[in-house]
Amino acid sequence: MGSFEDVAARLAEVGRFFHARGWVLGTSGNLSAAISRDPLRIAITASGRDKGDLSLEHFLEIDETGAVVSGDGRPSDEAPLHLAIVGARGAGAVLHSHSVWGTVLSDSRAAEGGLRLSGWEMLKGLSGVTSHEHSEWLPILENSQDYARLSREVAAALRANPSSHGVLLRGHGLYAWGRGLDEARRHVEVLEFLMEVEGRRGGFGRGGA
Repeated sequence: MGSFEDVAARLAEVGRFFHARGWVLGTSGNLSAAISRDPLRIAITASGRDKGDLSLEHFLEIDETGAVVSGDGRPSDEAPLHLAIVGARGAGAVLHSHSVWGTVLSDSRAAEGGLRLSGWEMLKGLSGVTSHEHSEWLPILENSQDYARLSREVAAALRANPSSHGVLLRGHGLYAWGRGLDEARRHVEVLEFLMEVEGRRGGFGRGGA
């Protein structure tokens, strides 16, 4: 947490990194981080912005209802999902990527209700995980343009899966979070790596709807 300007600058750096990795191409993805807790204020990317070329004017400050407190434009349409995750997890940052592997696996595993990742050393990069024997479950929800309803479904999925570090929207991508921005960024890096490993080993061919 910090000033709006400082938080936005850090989010812009994350956006450039994610864009370089191919995780937020075009205008895809959205990024947010808390500025304060009481009252809740969040810096979030404005709708329709290239995440590889973000600057201060591409961020908005919103409150706990999603109303814009400062900045020009409108927040990402998926702001309700960010707020739902902050509420359900107490997250200090929420990051949404649109990678190839997240898109493919969220569709091919949708019939299973989620994607299980286990047995990989990289799992130890997730907060609280101390062994490669950990089994990480990423719930998969059907994508929708009804973001109010989808935000409720995300919150319900997180309550039902309290140890999950991320959630997938079918044919869409990954939402991951952390207590702060550094942890959230690390969780995206770890989960994107693991999804690519799963896809490259042929996991995209199992459990298709």
